[in-house]
Amino acid sequence: MADAAKLSALVEHLSGLESVLVCYSGGVDSAVVLAAAHRALGARAIGMTAVSPSLAPSELDDARWVAAQIGADHRLVDSNEIDDPSYQRNDPDRCFHCKSELYRIAERKRAEWGLLQVVNGTNVDDLGDYRPGLKAADAAGVQSPFVVLGYTKADVRACARALGLEIWDKPAAACLSSRLPFGTRVTRERLARIGGLEASIRALGFRRVRVRYHPLGAEASPGEQAIARIELDEADLARAATADAREAIVAAGKEHGFLYVTLDLAGYRVGSHNEALKPSRSLPLVR
Repeated sequence: MADAAKLSALVEHLSGLESVLVCYSGGVDSAVVLAAAHRALGARAIGMTAVSPSLAPSELDDARWVAAQIGADHRLVDSNEIDDPSYQRNDPDRCFHCKSELYRIAERKRAEWGLLQVVNGTNVDDLGDYRPGLKAADAAGVQSPFVVLGYTKADVRACARALGLEIWDKPAAACLSSRLPFGTRVTRERLARIGGLEASIRALGFRRVRVRYHPLGAEASPGEQAIARIELDEADLARAATADAREAIVAAGKEHGFLYVTLDLAGYRVGSHNEALKPSRSLPLVR
């Protein structure tokens, strides 16, 4: 199916929903849903962005900028998942508690704003990873237009190009809490340090950055010592290891309170902390 045909099918599907609240983060997926919904429904489509310490400031800036480009009604709401002890514990089901809070807020706002349906930007490629947040969407009755239409991430980007969205090739993003290993408590200070260092590294010209936070201690405390494990695109690893870039990255890490600043030689990959959930693979015994 050509890009224009994919977009047409998406717009037609959203038209049939009559009015929608789009759970909108500013990433490509939710931006395409918001843009298509705005085209289909006009003022009967509202984008809602939940603001909390786990949302990187740069992502909030992107969300505002893209919504303004689209011309859609965009509203910010406060989300307080970080006050939930179940979320703070950062067990493997953390996303379930986060998304449950998001969809509770969305349902309240849907009713308040007189809309009929809550939709999100989940696509079929998302269904293959470990994503407990999908269970929260199912429990809340949230619709995923891309899943209904069978659209992959490539299809979503094709729709973004057809819509003329400048962010059609924006790297995937995730909340800052995803940078903490499971079992490492989510705190405002930890999220602020992660977000600050990621912003500093992006300012050096690295487009896709993940700062994985590894505390050197069992409990969170003000000013705790920690390791920053930095993931970059494989193509950027060599540049990051040059003298000037290395010095700048280390200085940024120190500025944001990290004792050690390391570069993950495996490079960026989605959900690297999920690797710890997979069964270990034993090496053959060498005698």
